[in-house]
Amino acid sequence: MRPGDGGACVVTIGAPNILENEEARVSAILRLKELALSDTGFVFDPASGATFTVNPTGLCALNAMKDGLSREEVAARLRERFDIRGGDPARDVGEFVELLRQHGLISAEPEGAQ
Repeated sequence: MRPGDGGACVVTIGAPNILENEEARVSAILRLKELALSDTGFVFDPASGATFTVNPTGLCALNAMKDGLSREEVAARLRERFDIRGGDPARDVGEFVELLRQHGLISAEPEGAQ
């Protein structure tokens, strides 16, 4: 997911557990609720003016996170809605969260929150 392109939903392995720490999770939910999402995967961040595109999996994950679901619940939603064979949706969600953090859409996890 890069500004203005059709980036993918996942990046690197080893993303922090941002959605596992309650304080960081609430902060991320509030920040994500500010984003404007279209049904086609267009994402607009009114705070920065940046635009992004996400694939259907990324859109599903963003909507689930905006709904306040935990990382495991987001992964479960992805399993329900997509044909996932041999993948690891929980790891993918963690990687997606890291990507959101890198783009300033959510803040980094507080110290010692792993």
